[in-house]
Amino acid sequence: MKPLYLLLILFSSLVCAEEIGGQYLKQAEAGDSRAQYYLAETYYSSGDDKQAEAWAEKAAKNGDVDAMALLSQIKFKHGDLAQAKGLAQQATVAGSSPGAVMLARLLVNTGAGQTDYPQALTLLHKVAGNTEDDAAVDAQLLLGLIYANGVEVAQDDVQAAQWFKQSSTLSRTGYAEYWAGQVFHQGEAGFITPNKQKALYWLNLSCSEGFDTGCEEFDTLSGE
Repeated sequence: MKPLYLLLILFSSLVCAEEIGGQYLKQAEAGDSRAQYYLAETYYSSGDDKQAEAWAEKAAKNGDVDAMALLSQIKFKHGDLAQAKGLAQQATVAGSSPGAVMLARLLVNTGAGQTDYPQALTLLHKVAGNTEDDAAVDAQLLLGLIYANGVEVAQDDVQAAQWFKQSSTLSRTGYAEYWAGQVFHQGEAGFITPNKQKALYWLNLSCSEGFDTGCEEFDTLSGE
């Protein structure tokens, strides 16, 4: 399984570039669009956005719709929200579930233009319901963040916790709650304003679920 966690990948462990080439490079250079996408995805998770974008562009040109979603994510990361939104829309229309999650993320971000929470929720519920799809992890996490944030949607920590728990079930117990705490601690421009109280709430829940890093981050933030 080769997951594309649209929200969590920003914080994922570094991956050695040599290993990336060893896994996918030969097929990617031979023109295999899916290998090109996996190579781009892994370069992105390693922090090499330049290589990631180059391979994602090749994959997209060769017809890989998820590569368009990855290109959207790269543009989003570097502040080009207009282009990110266009790519996410194309990917979604083409049937990419990571594209749908990325589009939802942009639809709730004021920096990408007029927000559309109803459409975002519709997209996310559709992806979240298919737990065989790796993108469900991200869809459930983003749903949790929307309900925990309480902007244009009534704040509902119970529903947020349910979505986080479902996301964590597909990844690791306490993991989604941990990242929710991190997002509320750091904030996300155009979507979530930093909120120490909310950060502590979700980190504490992550800790109570048995995620040790959640406990460590809770203790650190509590002492600030």
